[in-house]
Amino acid sequence: MSATPGRGINSNSFRLALGGLGALAAGLGIGRFVYTPILPVMVQALGLTTAEAGLIASANFLGYLAGAIAARSRHIRGSRRTWLLIALAVNGVAIVAMGATTALTHHLMLRFVGGAASAFILIFASALVLDSPTAGDGASSVHFAGVGFGIIISAATVALLFYFGVSWRWLWFVNGATCILLLAAVANLILDDHGAPALRVSESHHRLPLKLRLLVAAYGLFGFGYVITATFLVAIVRRSQAIAPLEPWIWIVFGVCAMPSVALWNHLSSQWGILNTFAVAASLIGTAVAGVLLAAILLGGTFMGLTALGLGAAYNLSTGEPRRIIALMTAAFGTGQIVGPALAGLMVDKLGSFTAPTLAAATSLVIAAILALCIRARKINAL
Repeated sequence: MSATPGRGINSNSFRLALGGLGALAAGLGIGRFVYTPILPVMVQALGLTTAEAGLIASANFLGYLAGAIAARSRHIRGSRRTWLLIALAVNGVAIVAMGATTALTHHLMLRFVGGAASAFILIFASALVLDSPTAGDGASSVHFAGVGFGIIISAATVALLFYFGVSWRWLWFVNGATCILLLAAVANLILDDHGAPALRVSESHHRLPLKLRLLVAAYGLFGFGYVITATFLVAIVRRSQAIAPLEPWIWIVFGVCAMPSVALWNHLSSQWGILNTFAVAASLIGTAVAGVLLAAILLGGTFMGLTALGLGAAYNLSTGEPRRIIALMTAAFGTGQIVGPALAGLMVDKLGSFTAPTLAAATSLVIAAILALCIRARKINAL
């Protein structure tokens, strides 16, 4: 994202941004989120318990955190494009392989590997797009719309195949094949590193300035609050017999709202500033509890905007290799989304309702908003 809001997008940047869109569609929109609409079919076919289903989801979250930490390592060298394409290939193979086995241990390993690949994809694709000399807000909007695009593709595919009575295995096979096709498209759209410097062999480990540490903390709180809200959205849908069949369509609404949201939030950030806009979006996502459809709209309409704004702000505030600060932000998010469901589950088991964890999620998002506003304070900017 440009340090100067409001810049447009030229043909080269658009090609690069389209490649980023395809990468995020495969790695996150499908790779991370396809498990949600497939899960009810898997539970019915394989007799998975709630605990087993939760373990598979947690394995993906843990893999995402591990991938974010690994991507920040100084031992990751060479072309960003090469690492991106490798991660996309691993992601596609892991998704296909999910349909080829019924063993829980295999599913755990595959979702862990897939989670790590998703983190690599987000980090390296975003580093390529945001660090392009000609990139502006338009490129960022196209790039991050890929997550919503992938959610729409995967949710619609699962809904269509389920309608025709296709086995759960083929839900994974078809979505994995889609990821392989997207890999080919990305390889043709991102032809080189577009003038970005090669990954450095070493880089000094100076202490992060306070404003970046606050931003990392805010982004981690966003991960915590977002994942609790998303988890409860799914839980509410699945526990209601009246609306349970609509779950894939709820995710399509989620994806449809996510796709254009980055452009909207980028436009607002050009008027209000990135950090002020991040604060507003974080506050909005905390209100996503009043009804399933409204929750899907608010969640879908804010979560990728917050991702784009957070990573864009980190890029603007950082110096040196952007991949490292993007990886640190992603690791903070990954930590939040691991702690969130575990803590929320304990609260629900102890108290018997969603009220306490919902309030915890909303509180964390309000604190994230306050931290973003603190970074805007003159005394913090001076550090």
